[in-house]
Amino acid sequence: MDYLDVHLNRKVSKDVRVERKGLRLSGSLQSSHMDHLEIENISKALADEPRLRIFEAIAGKKEITCGELVSTHGVTPATISHHLKVLQEAGLIESRREGLFVYSRSMPGVIEAYTRALGKIVNSKRAKARSR
Repeated sequence: MDYLDVHLNRKVSKDVRVERKGLRLSGSLQSSHMDHLEIENISKALADEPRLRIFEAIAGKKEITCGELVSTHGVTPATISHHLKVLQEAGLIESRREGLFVYSRSMPGVIEAYTRALGKIVNSKRAKARSR
């Protein structure tokens, strides 16, 4: 069992870097700087329409259980679990276990950093185009 499996339901601290299947969670997900790999991982996580709907449901509440997501999205617990794993690996949500229930919540700071990073890319491309 690797680090991410052991700590799947705990908050990843700002200093921790976890590498698994080419994905990296790092402190920059909480800060104002985000590298291209992190931008790519978040973009891929949100590009799947059912996963985006699940993320919207999580972001719309303080916390939500896996069971609530299963009942409102009409998919199997295994499917929800897979989508939660992808969202968590991208740093978009965090989960905590309480007894038999797993509660998920969104990480608004990550979305803010992602938005700023995309804005920097756009502004950088515009500046280069103007200087030509």
